[in-house]
Amino acid sequence: MCPNVLTAIKSIAEFRNNDLSNYFETAPIRINQVGQKLEYYVMDAISGSFKKEKTEETVVDRSDIFSHIGTQNNPPDIIIAHGDAFEIKKIQALKATLALNNSPPKNKLYRNDPRITKKCRNTDGGNWESKDIFYVIGCSPKTNKGKLKYLFFVHGECYAAKKDFYESKAVPLKNHIDSFFRQQSWVAKQTAELGRINGIDPLSITNFRIRGMWEVENPLNVFSSCYSIDERKEFSLVAIMTKEKYESFPIADKLALKMDTQVKSQTIKVRNPNNTDDMMDAQLITSEW
Repeated sequence: MCPNVLTAIKSIAEFRNNDLSNYFETAPIRINQVGQKLEYYVMDAISGSFKKEKTEETVVDRSDIFSHIGTQNNPPDIIIAHGDAFEIKKIQALKATLALNNSPPKNKLYRNDPRITKKCRNTDGGNWESKDIFYVIGCSPKTNKGKLKYLFFVHGECYAAKKDFYESKAVPLKNHIDSFFRQQSWVAKQTAELGRINGIDPLSITNFRIRGMWEVENPLNVFSSCYSIDERKEFSLVAIMTKEKYESFPIADKLALKMDTQVKSQTIKVRNPNNTDDMMDAQLITSEW
């Protein structure tokens, strides 16, 4: 079995445990941050290891499943070996806007993205130009005491425009900032940020950084026309991906979801992120309890 989004959904629907605090009580390594617990939860869902005994080795070493596990400051959070990338976001408010920091929304993960690390770029032997990416949004309100209210997998191709669109906004701004630096005879440093000057003060001990901070609307708002969360439910699992992406998964994985009475799957129409006048086919998969 090749791990993927569909197998992750199947794992969560069968496991029926949305309590992150309870799930990690017996873990051999100490995991305090809810965001970090969510990342491990998603990795367990993808790898199908929810019910496996947790040793320090099985919690830490996922090299047989994941070819990349990222850092806090560089996307993505995980990459399935020779498969899809995942960016995991933890929020507390039901429909909170997602903070992407200095990285714009991604329709795909591109190998030439200056914001990813060299290690990430060399993932899977470096023999790739782009990978499909899923944003995974986990909502854990403070009042839920560590329990997830929902977990939303959204395919980048349904969520973000092509990278050229964002670059067409950011690059001219960056060029204007660089031009202004030159006019002031300030020596700018090469950076993936909008601008940077090192040693700007008389003692040369202060750096000046200009960062573009990106945010994206919560998928519950973006896809409100085709899905609405039932707040009376304890937990909701949602996935939206292009129909083409859904059809690309193994027949056995699609059949397993179709046969699972706890999971619903249907074809829907969503707005094309590159052209709002165009509606495209997508697959909506849900499970609630």
